[in-house]
Amino acid sequence: MVQRRIPKIKDLAPLMKFKAPELNAKKRRLDAALTIHDLRAIAQKRTPKAAFDYTEGAAEAEISLARARQAFEDIEFSPSILRDVSTVSTGWDVLGAPVAQPFGIAPTGFTRMMQTEGEIAGAHAAGRAGIPFALSTMGTTSIEDVKAANPDGRNWFQLYMWKDRDRSMALVDRAARAGYDTLLVTVDVPVAGARLRDKRNGFSIPPALTLGTVVNALPRPEWWINFLTTEPLSFASLDRSSGTVGELIDSMFDPTVTFDDLAWIKAQWPGKVVVKGVQNLEDAKRLVDLGVDGITLSNHGGRQLDRAPIPFHLLPQVVREVGAHTEVHLDTGIMSGADIVASVALGARFTMIGRAYLYGLMAGGEAGVDRTIQILSDQIARTMRLLGVNALEELNPSHVTQLARLMPLAQPVVAAAAAVPARKSPVRKPAVRSASAAVTTPKVAPASRA
Repeated sequence: MVQRRIPKIKDLAPLMKFKAPELNAKKRRLDAALTIHDLRAIAQKRTPKAAFDYTEGAAEAEISLARARQAFEDIEFSPSILRDVSTVSTGWDVLGAPVAQPFGIAPTGFTRMMQTEGEIAGAHAAGRAGIPFALSTMGTTSIEDVKAANPDGRNWFQLYMWKDRDRSMALVDRAARAGYDTLLVTVDVPVAGARLRDKRNGFSIPPALTLGTVVNALPRPEWWINFLTTEPLSFASLDRSSGTVGELIDSMFDPTVTFDDLAWIKAQWPGKVVVKGVQNLEDAKRLVDLGVDGITLSNHGGRQLDRAPIPFHLLPQVVREVGAHTEVHLDTGIMSGADIVASVALGARFTMIGRAYLYGLMAGGEAGVDRTIQILSDQIARTMRLLGVNALEELNPSHVTQLARLMPLAQPVVAAAAAVPARKSPVRKPAVRSASAAVTTPKVAPASRA
């Protein structure tokens, strides 16, 4: 039988230590965010629907984005035990210069629409963390101001080619003169994707005030106060203009750009050139022949062609074929440090975060971006320790198994017709693999990490 007694004060004292309350509301909410999904939830509460949906949304039915995120969930790690992981190194060289983490901040447009601190917050945070910051052609802070915000860090400039080539290259010249070390040429936007959320919300620059937007803004006064009392929103790297997102994009992007144009752009730039938006192996090989310094496997965060290839699924094959000749980078769908570790294990030299960065920005400005970087950095280090590795160089394909969820049912029609004669009798269809079937990544030697 249990013996009971009246508790003594000295026994209760150790159990009654209360944590001092955090009086800073921003710090309190950011400290409570333990994952990027937590930051997203905070961001959604604090940001008007049109601005949040611009970040959150993708093209058409948003299948590409959902599949990219699912691909990261559909992996199995293979950890090793009894390794000394008291110290972990999460940095190495990317494009010939050191980074403290294997990820950087991706170029994002309309950034000050999400939160008024915009690109300056991202550049400050990236500089402190020792990771690259990429400024978009459609950014809302000037090339020169971003450089001033991150004077000693890695600044990359992302280029969309305009129909007016002289104006496009004037931006490239400004970035070179400002000291940006890398040109990130985005090639998957001959025209704008069908971003239906933006059309339904009437998303425009400047924002169009309707009864719906006013009602939606009522519980978010801080956003509107910041928006109305700071510099008017515009493309700071371009001429000031207004209109819907679709009108701006259609007037900007050049659907005639070819590999020859890319070679011409490369010849104008004194630093490193990375081509962003690669979605098949043949294009990757052509870019290697062109002599680019890196390629980024990306479907533009699902914002262009819906049902586009999944970059994470392409990664092992592309690294195997061209990884010895150029750096392979990756974006689209990354929401955790484990996603980044898996990408590095399969051969990615570098990854980029877009939405994850903007969720932090919307959740708490510059402090929110710091929190995004801290969450991902902590997750990377913890995942590496649990895998039993001390450095990024030790990660390799044996650490990751990609599980099959989406499997092709047949070879492409053209290839099948060329390989198989006319059938005289019915042919059985191959059995469909189950969702739980595993595809083991080939155990190939990782690309040179030098």
